[in-house]
Amino acid sequence: MNYTGVREAEVVVVGAGQAGLAAAFHLRRVGYEPDRDFVVLDHAPRPGGAWQFRWPTLTYGKVHGMHALPGMELTGADPDRPSAEVIGAYFDTYEETFGLRVHRPVDVRAVRDGPGGRLLVESSEGTYATRALINATGTWDRPFWPRFPGQGEFRGRQLHSAQYRGPRDFAGQRVIVVGGGTSAVQQLLEIAEVAAATTWVTRRPPVFREGPFDEQQGRAAVARVEERVRRGLPPQSVVSVTGLPMTEAMRRARERGVLERLPLLDRLTRTGAAWADGRTAEADTVLYATGFRAAIDHLAPLKLREPGGGIRMEGTRAVRDPRVHLVGYGPSASTIGANRAGRAAVRDIRRLLGEDAGETAGARPGTEATARAGAGARAVTARAAEAFRPVPG
Repeated sequence: MNYTGVREAEVVVVGAGQAGLAAAFHLRRVGYEPDRDFVVLDHAPRPGGAWQFRWPTLTYGKVHGMHALPGMELTGADPDRPSAEVIGAYFDTYEETFGLRVHRPVDVRAVRDGPGGRLLVESSEGTYATRALINATGTWDRPFWPRFPGQGEFRGRQLHSAQYRGPRDFAGQRVIVVGGGTSAVQQLLEIAEVAAATTWVTRRPPVFREGPFDEQQGRAAVARVEERVRRGLPPQSVVSVTGLPMTEAMRRARERGVLERLPLLDRLTRTGAAWADGRTAEADTVLYATGFRAAIDHLAPLKLREPGGGIRMEGTRAVRDPRVHLVGYGPSASTIGANRAGRAAVRDIRRLLGEDAGETAGARPGTEATARAGAGARAVTARAAEAFRPVPG
């Protein structure tokens, strides 16, 4: 393989998190061979997607709604082990089991129109000319930092939740946590155990959801996000659609007053925060748990964005360019949604390339991908159970 020149591939998958691996699995399942028919490029240093960067105190037992990748369950995982380790090891085993041959670390810098109706994917290991692109880059690389008057004057520390490594860094401090999402609440609860004082600030009053999140609610939430991307608007955050799932730890924190929320601050001062009504809060640290935005700047040369700021989509396909599919974006920005989107993108791409859209009937002659993937899906459950068995002690 020539990494310094231009290589042709039927499909290029950018990103090897949940959505990218799901797409790669379905490409293999219908007969595409990695490093011949498709290639997976991932800029992270190791398997695990964004999970590998999660803070160490986020154990697997605290993770909400982690859905297995297609063809291989994650079983027997130690709930007290850091989620970054559990899911990183799971993704690693998954890539090896299905022979996905992920290229890493590879940075994709730009995607442009190329000759012959192909897209040119410019990366740190060379340029790929492809007939279709599955973009699965997620959001981790684009943390959103809000802007407030006085940020440059504040004498304390300011950091984003992407930089959070655990509560020990906040011991004895007065901490303002800005943000109303799941990560904000998880980190606030940890910090409150060791901090001198905490102040929780959100743009809107948080909505706590009691009881299970059933299928009907899930469909309604997905429909709301789908409507936004169909209109070319940026997707909403998950919590803005579903609300915060109330846990026992959150109930205890609410009883202690930790979850008493203040409206969005008006400005930072040298020693803390201030509101227009005259209220103030002293602080040593401000933690912005304000979420992330889609990491799609490399697609800018294709001019996919609508006036509303988002990419208008039909299913996983970008309306402005049917060669481009976004998975893990908008309505598929969840672990189960990413799996379904990967399958849908592959089905649509096969139609685009003029191939049989059946699941396995159109597998390419001369390859073993379909049989191998099917056999792997049947055989890996026992292997996965052994690989993720809790370690004593």
